[in-house]
Amino acid sequence: MEVKKIKDTRVVQTDQVLINDLNNYHTLFGGVLMKKMDACATLSARRHSRIKECVTASTDSVNFIEPIRVSDSVCLESFVAYTGKSSMEIFCKVIAEDLDTGGRRLAATAFLTFVALGEDKRPVEVPDVIPETEEERFLNETGQERAKLRKLKRQQNKELVSKLTLEKPWD
Repeated sequence: MEVKKIKDTRVVQTDQVLINDLNNYHTLFGGVLMKKMDACATLSARRHSRIKECVTASTDSVNFIEPIRVSDSVCLESFVAYTGKSSMEIFCKVIAEDLDTGGRRLAATAFLTFVALGEDKRPVEVPDVIPETEEERFLNETGQERAKLRKLKRQQNKELVSKLTLEKPWD
């Protein structure tokens, strides 16, 4: 399987902030931003794996750093930072740009994990990635530790799910 450069998985999407996407604080709803991040990360996963069906397995963390306002554009950048056998860790960075002044600020970051599925809906192997920039190298080198933490969280979640009930709370 051919190893690919991280830069070949990079997707950049810029969008305007619309009034319908604002919360009562006049900033972009977190859920709206998360949807944009997931869509951008999906393209990175598909670009890397060249598999039609890449599904979101988890979102490790979404860190909201700076609010995004209606006077801003929102630029999302995603790329495959680290790979497992059939999983791809996608790093997503969000930069808000004040369209009046041109000032740019880091607004959010996230790690999303995707799995490539074959026609039988089973995970398929994905190629590894080669980092080139300092940012890419840092994210790639720290990916194995994040993968270990995800595995631990999956185990904890299985235990949690086993304790949950499906009973109607009003009965």
